[in-house]
Amino acid sequence: MPNPWLSISFNMMRLGFEAQTVMALRLMRLMAGGAAAWSEATRMVSEKGGAAMEAGLAAGLALATGKKHPAVSRKVISGYRKRVRANRRRLTR
Repeated sequence: MPNPWLSISFNMMRLGFEAQTVMALRLMRLMAGGAAAWSEATRMVSEKGGAAMEAGLAAGLALATGKKHPAVSRKVISGYRKRVRANRRRLTR
């Protein structure tokens, strides 16, 4: 896509749809209860901190190396999408 902001918007939209899917899968697992639900709940909490730290480091490193804002946004979004895809694969097994 020639416009970097259009590309970022499209990737954010895809991230939103993928995250909604993971949220629905997680809710189903939590509603089932038991050890799997407890494990999923603790995993959710621990993943949030790790993802936020990773995004902050990626943005900081990209800005420190002189990259422009669209490149930084793409890097952060791709990091979150990678984690969301991994969760979707794990939850659909």
